[in-house]
Amino acid sequence: MDGQLKVIEAIRSVWPKAKIQRCLYHIQRQGLQWLRTYPKTEAGKELRLILSQVTGINSLKERNDWVDAYKTWQKNYSDFVKSLPRTSVAFVDLKRAMGLINHALPDMFHYLKDRRIPATTNSLESFYSRLKSDYQRHRGMSHKHKLAYLKWYCCFKNSNTF
Repeated sequence: MDGQLKVIEAIRSVWPKAKIQRCLYHIQRQGLQWLRTYPKTEAGKELRLILSQVTGINSLKERNDWVDAYKTWQKNYSDFVKSLPRTSVAFVDLKRAMGLINHALPDMFHYLKDRRIPATTNSLESFYSRLKSDYQRHRGMSHKHKLAYLKWYCCFKNSNTF
């Protein structure tokens, strides 16, 4: 999933043992956006480089190397980030990117141990974009019929009869 906190909370409340795989593409895209295309600080440049590599991780060794690189970055730059004025663009950008990675890290690499888990939400995004498009063609339905439509849609899509 893409990291919406309320969705994660809902999943964990219903299925407490479920493995939640965060979408690496969403983590990378959001982090790179916050770090900007041309960061002004060395810390921003290095973190941008680390984040740009996350979607290419295909083994436990690559994961360990990536996590080590991030932890080393944190060790090297945490004092620098703390020293920045709280209102500076660099501080805000770096804190956002760090928060994103720190929060997502426990759920970023489940796909490496279970190949049935995708690393990104690309296949789901495709499913939901088609669902949304089909659903919008039927705008005049009552709430009851909307729920029935969604249930049938998912049922047929899951049974590959469409």
